[in-house]
Amino acid sequence: MDWLLEHKLPIGPAAKTAVDWLISNASWFFDGLSIGLRGVIDALLWLLQAPHPFVVIAIVAAFAFWRARSWKLALFVIAAFLLIINQGYWEETTETLSLVLSAGVVCMGLGVPIGIYAARRPLFYAALRPVLDLMQTIPTFVYLIPALILFGLGMVPGLIATVIFAIPAPIRLTQLGISSTPLPLKEAALAFGANKRQLLWKVEIPWALPQIMAGLTQTIMLSLSMVVIAALVGADGLGVPTLRALNQVNIARGFEVGVAIVLVAVVLDRLLGRAPMRREES
Repeated sequence: MDWLLEHKLPIGPAAKTAVDWLISNASWFFDGLSIGLRGVIDALLWLLQAPHPFVVIAIVAAFAFWRARSWKLALFVIAAFLLIINQGYWEETTETLSLVLSAGVVCMGLGVPIGIYAARRPLFYAALRPVLDLMQTIPTFVYLIPALILFGLGMVPGLIATVIFAIPAPIRLTQLGISSTPLPLKEAALAFGANKRQLLWKVEIPWALPQIMAGLTQTIMLSLSMVVIAALVGADGLGVPTLRALNQVNIARGFEVGVAIVLVAVVLDRLLGRAPMRREES
């Protein structure tokens, strides 16, 4: 046993060396990335906080009615946001929404193309699967340390941590949807003269759209589950009062914030988690 401990593999020192190298040689890249991501978050935050809260609620309710053609959903959206305002968490809710929506944009913008490529390259997906498993199973605090060093405190490291945790979902579900496209359907498209780009946009993506939208829903839910972790690295939002309630053992505040988070999750799921149903072949 002692000889095994004496010949410890340098996993930790190797990781530290890699981070030190990144700080010394690629700080310009991380600074630029931080500025870009911060710009996206600030833009979404301005859109949510600049208008009067009732204006934002009316716009979201109108979108809900247009999206689902359901006045009940629109009324639920209005009631949910009014309850959040009543409890005094509107500002924190908009901050959380900006973080979650930013994470959704980044995860879907990267995850869908990677999932499409993985569906076309089985060997690539076989090599990618252990990486995706690692991203979802490694404790979040492990990669929060280099994120803090590279990006500093604030919303950006919280966004980076959220993306690392959530992006495997759209990659996996997009790959599943594209790869499950029926072969006769693809053969029919090719027989009618479709090229690879047309096959992707006209056949495979429409077929995989329910899975892609499921990936978006999973991204949103996973992002919301990271609000407390994001608060630990200086990100604003509903995670901040959650941490305060935990530190103070304040049951009332904890329950209030928990209800607000649940309402945000349900609203986002109902607004963004629906996809057109496939028509069954007759």
